[in-house]
Amino acid sequence: MARVYNFSAGPATLPVEVLEKAQADLLDWQGSGMSVMEMSHRGDAFVSIAEKATQDLRKLLNVPDNYSVLFLQGGAAGQFAGVPMNLFGDSDKADYVVTGNWGKKAVKEAKKYGDIAVAASSEEGGFTEIPDRGGWQLRDDAAYVHYTPNETIQGVEFPDVPEVGDVPLVADWSSAFLSKPIDVSKYGVIYAGAQKNAGPAGVTMVIVRNDLMGSAIKSTPMVLDYQQQADADSMLNTPPCFAWYMAGLTFEWILANGGLEGMAERNKRKADKLYGFIDSSDFYRNPVAPEARSRMNVPFLLADDDLNKAFLAQAEEAGLSTLKGHRSVGGMRASIYNAMPEAGVDALIDFMRGFEKDNG
Repeated sequence: MARVYNFSAGPATLPVEVLEKAQADLLDWQGSGMSVMEMSHRGDAFVSIAEKATQDLRKLLNVPDNYSVLFLQGGAAGQFAGVPMNLFGDSDKADYVVTGNWGKKAVKEAKKYGDIAVAASSEEGGFTEIPDRGGWQLRDDAAYVHYTPNETIQGVEFPDVPEVGDVPLVADWSSAFLSKPIDVSKYGVIYAGAQKNAGPAGVTMVIVRNDLMGSAIKSTPMVLDYQQQADADSMLNTPPCFAWYMAGLTFEWILANGGLEGMAERNKRKADKLYGFIDSSDFYRNPVAPEARSRMNVPFLLADDDLNKAFLAQAEEAGLSTLKGHRSVGGMRASIYNAMPEAGVDALIDFMRGFEKDNG
């Protein structure tokens, strides 16, 4: 078997060790005589899997005791509705900072439930930078402020956590979740789809401060109600058992490989290599302001768009998969999440160097 280097933005590459462990467990989990996919979520076996995954995630992120950790369904897009439904109480106002496509989608969905204002946006400049904090128009009576720390499509990442005063800060951390340490105490709600750094598609982690639960609007579906899900240990309905199990294996892998500090170090090293090569070339270009560049998603353009098809075809032949950029921005995109080995980035750079020599 020859595995390719998968640069997909998600579902993304998973650690080989995680896949091998799952393969061994697939027919018979720890002598139970059944697969995790066959277990009752109410049984002791799966409950132990769920509890271990929850404990490991709390350990990785050093989650404070006054926060609940939920494993839900519906993806991050489900939380575009879940957040306003749960956090709108005395105020139905919320402010959003938009730095890419996912921020725009979050605004569109949230507008169904209340007064949503775009406090700042970098759309006019093509989503290639972070709006200057001094220009943000935040309302004191907003129920929360929402932002996207890393935009998968545009490859833009906040270098630090924005200061928003006493208003709860909410973040869609999907593309950078578990890629580096996070100070959870600075947030009211963190949510993230697993399919980037934390496991396969199908499970969404929500970390919510306990005082923000319990006042969901009446029309909130029970599966999106944070308080109900917390009270039921995320098993109000049948959870995505296999995805939860796989996330748990991924958490174990991160812990065994230096934790989030270890992930941050290797991710920075990979990103620095790739951006360094792109910046040194006249053939390739990254459009994002250097101070706002994502460590997870690296978009780049070729000097001649007519070469895009040849680049992608030859890259596939070289075992470098899924490098096509999102249709809204074109070009290429290399997603170099936790499980992408440094050797994969080295192989990509070697290929890019050769392609430039042949076509530059």
